[in-house]
Amino acid sequence: MSHLKPCRACRDGAELDFAFTMAFQPILDLARDRVWGYEALVRGPEGQSAASILDRVTDDTRYRFDQAARVRAIELAGRLFPRDGETRLSINFMPNAVYEPAACIRASLEAARRVGFAHERIMFEFTENERFRDTEHVRRIVSEYRRQGFLTALDDFGAGYAGLSLLANFRPDLIKIDMDLIRGIDADEGRRGIVAGLVAIARALSVTVLAEGIETRGELDALRDLGITLFQGYHFARPLLEGLPEVAGFGEPASLERVA
Repeated sequence: MSHLKPCRACRDGAELDFAFTMAFQPILDLARDRVWGYEALVRGPEGQSAASILDRVTDDTRYRFDQAARVRAIELAGRLFPRDGETRLSINFMPNAVYEPAACIRASLEAARRVGFAHERIMFEFTENERFRDTEHVRRIVSEYRRQGFLTALDDFGAGYAGLSLLANFRPDLIKIDMDLIRGIDADEGRRGIVAGLVAIARALSVTVLAEGIETRGELDALRDLGITLFQGYHFARPLLEGLPEVAGFGEPASLERVA
């Protein structure tokens, strides 16, 4: 892998003229009573929203931002994450910003090696809500990332443009069921039926299901009854800027101040 050279588009992107960092939110495996991993979420240096940062990303800086966000997330994970060799890092990426999958992943691999974070612990999420300019290109990205040893996930599943089609075409390791399907599921028979169907489809395809956006105990109980074991949401912990938030019963939190 070290022989790969970045493509010209990867080298020549415009420099960013704004700063950003990451907040981390835990993903919990309740079947094993542990933190499965953390999702890295873009934030401003003072905790400004992801939208306020993404609004500044232009077509000219899309690639540079996507690469810088990956590296920032990996560098922070290398400093913050427990040295258990298992806790995973989930990173959102922009498929439309990837020019050549094998070359454009090089910076992520180099960052992981530099901080001693095994790249097999990294999961890349792409969202169903983003219209893909070239579906075959996205298929190549997912295939290359999996070949390199990364996990892949389809985010916001059930809320975007072509969910089942994307699942059939890309076969990610994991799908994250969109929070709009989760909200109030304990009191909504229709939502329970839809999610039960998605769980059955995922199981048939050997795809793991994660329910995101959990806000109440009722939602959690309903989803556990459907056989889901991976969860994420405010019910457990809110994202913490440059740190790992405390989750009752899941170990000690970490922060940059504590480990610097």
